[in-house]
Amino acid sequence: MSKPVVAIVGRPNVGKSTLFNKLIGQRLSIVDDTPGVTRDRIYGDCEWLGRQMLLIDTGGIEPHSDDVILKQMRRQADLAIESADVIVMITDLHDGVVATDQEVAAMLQKSGKPVVLAVNKCDFIGEVPPDFYEFYNLGLGDPVAVSAVHGRGTGDLLDEVLKYLPDETTEEDENETIKVAIIGKPNAGKSSLVNRMCGEERVIVSDIAGTTRDATDTYVSNEYGDFMFIDTAGLRRKSRVRGAGDVIEKYSIIRAQLAIERANVCVIMIDAVEGFTEQDSKIAGLAHEAGKGCIIAVNKWDAKEKDGNTMQKEREKLMNDFSFMSYVPIVFISAKTGQRVDRLYELIRFVDDQNAMRISTGKLNDILADATTRVQPPTDKGRRLKIYYMTQASTRPPTFVCFVNRKDLFHYSYQRYIDNQIRGVFGLEGTPTRYIIRERDRKDFK
Repeated sequence: MSKPVVAIVGRPNVGKSTLFNKLIGQRLSIVDDTPGVTRDRIYGDCEWLGRQMLLIDTGGIEPHSDDVILKQMRRQADLAIESADVIVMITDLHDGVVATDQEVAAMLQKSGKPVVLAVNKCDFIGEVPPDFYEFYNLGLGDPVAVSAVHGRGTGDLLDEVLKYLPDETTEEDENETIKVAIIGKPNAGKSSLVNRMCGEERVIVSDIAGTTRDATDTYVSNEYGDFMFIDTAGLRRKSRVRGAGDVIEKYSIIRAQLAIERANVCVIMIDAVEGFTEQDSKIAGLAHEAGKGCIIAVNKWDAKEKDGNTMQKEREKLMNDFSFMSYVPIVFISAKTGQRVDRLYELIRFVDDQNAMRISTGKLNDILADATTRVQPPTDKGRRLKIYYMTQASTRPPTFVCFVNRKDLFHYSYQRYIDNQIRGVFGLEGTPTRYIIRERDRKDFK
């Protein structure tokens, strides 16, 4: 089940990003380590009282601005509001209630979404000042006093957010429908691919507009199984206006992140004519970081000038470009002509199975014993790494726990070696893996 979405909105310079960073600060050091993912984050995971949620930070809302960048920021905020389960509106105690605050509040009321009002910059201990009560005039209920800089009041704020989150359920899909996110840059052919896959396999097809996600879910059932395609076409349009690109890029990242969060498998669309770009790496990195099954689909292959070695050369280049996702399969397709589109169905089911694979502890430790015999674990100052045993903790993605004598000796290079040995036996094609290293003494196992 996907995490509920909480959008942080407000006019410019009221402290939205500061509060956002404070709420997800404990996670930043983890998620920033993934290659290929931008560090200029506008989304992040937050946990409070055992509930997981996805926070979205937005640019400041200027309802009536004609500035191109501010208009794009408003568009980004509109998307976040449409996608959110709960909205947090941030205001500034020092400025008081200004006209823009009233306009933003009116816009949020029209959205019909639950709104929690936060009054930022309450950087004091004790009773709130009389100016605080002015914010009741916004008509959004009881405001919550917070200090984004110092973290005061953030617990009270999250308590209010939790009241409005949808009930947490553990229900599983009644059928084995595979949820597939089609992600990538604009104009890579995402909608064309969805239309092609639906139009030629028209057994059971229905279009259902997402109620809490700004996307269209398309259900398809055929000889390959049951699929739900999440189309994120129209992520953004390339602006011809100088200076708007960065904001529009953030807008596209939000759309991709929301789709990835719901998916089992992500099909990462690359434009064969344009070739690999940094934005492709960023979007692919989101799926990698989320632990989803991944496939790279190089579209518009029919329009690519080719010779006898073009496909092999392109495959090698993409493997280098996506070196942090060396496990991912690459398929060359044409959504326009249908070339190799059927192959995608087979790959999606295969990658979904790989992402959900569970390996017994006995088999894992047989591989571990063989691997450590072939290549001795690293040493430091006469002390050698000992890996006592390993077990699989979870799936989606496959996550392994290794019990060792010293964590600092289990270098990344040796961890990658062990991972390659496991993949050599079980495949795990199209799925990332995770490793949790636990330090124990041998006497703990007696």
